[in-house]
Amino acid sequence: MPRVKHFGVFQFKSGTTAAQIDACFSSMQGMVGSISGLLDFSFGPYDSAEGLNDGFTHGFIMTFESPAARDAYLPHEHHERVKEVVVPHLERLVVFDFNLEEGQS
Repeated sequence: MPRVKHFGVFQFKSGTTAAQIDACFSSMQGMVGSISGLLDFSFGPYDSAEGLNDGFTHGFIMTFESPAARDAYLPHEHHERVKEVVVPHLERLVVFDFNLEEGQS
């Protein structure tokens, strides 16, 4: 069964404070260990001289043990509570999933 990478980019609304952004990512980090099959979570602000971020300021990556684990995460009550914290602060977001081939990490 392939693992799934679930990644996204956020553009926070104007006026969102650093403390609010930290709270968003802290709430997301809290899902690891709480939602079965969610193996890891990492995040950070955009940091490239390339300038191809199209206004998105932060990104995250999660790894799920399988497509079924990702599917169970989507309606999970903890995920729904995190969305209540994060989504009100977002101007735009993009989320994209892909399955890892055998041997990829």
